[in-house]
Amino acid sequence: MKVTELYTEQRPWGYFTILTEGEGYKVKKIHVNPNQRLSLQKHVHRAEQWVVAEGSPYIVNGNTSATYKAGDNVFIPCGAIHRIENHSTVPSVIIEVQIGDYLGEDDIIRIEDDYKR
Repeated sequence: MKVTELYTEQRPWGYFTILTEGEGYKVKKIHVNPNQRLSLQKHVHRAEQWVVAEGSPYIVNGNTSATYKAGDNVFIPCGAIHRIENHSTVPSVIIEVQIGDYLGEDDIIRIEDDYKR
């Protein structure tokens, strides 16, 4: 199933827009507001490839964490604990490509969440 219209969903930390999807893949634009962060989480059914488009997000990926800049790539293997944080005063934008056998939003196991979800 391919998305023919963009779909945006608001979150407490910012928003994401689904750009396209098909059998076994989904592409999102993730916008993280200044001084916000996503939950510390992992996925059972998917891996993710992130490309930093704007800003300087701090990314936790398994046992490593670092601040990235526009053009940097990060691979998040299936099952890896990860998080995007934005410690700056400008938005961070990540292009995320999900690959897996199930790509639903309920394939998130939250380990820590500022918003008590």
